[in-house]
Amino acid sequence: MPMAAEEIEDLIRKAIPDAVVEITDLAGDGDHYAARVVAESFRGLPRVRQHQRVYEALGSRMGGALHALQLTTALPE
Repeated sequence: MPMAAEEIEDLIRKAIPDAVVEITDLAGDGDHYAARVVAESFRGLPRVRQHQRVYEALGSRMGGALHALQLTTALPE
């Protein structure tokens, strides 16, 4: 069963409370999303660790309920 964009956003915000999250449904099927996650708490972390934090927030849903996620992380300007 596909995940709703709001559910993805909620999971990320629960794990990374200072995050600003933008979710885009890439295919209109609830299975392929792009996420842009901006958080001050990413400061000092390499990009790989930033992505790992987001994937940890989504847990076992990645590859299951959430088939594909195009991920961009950044620091606030």
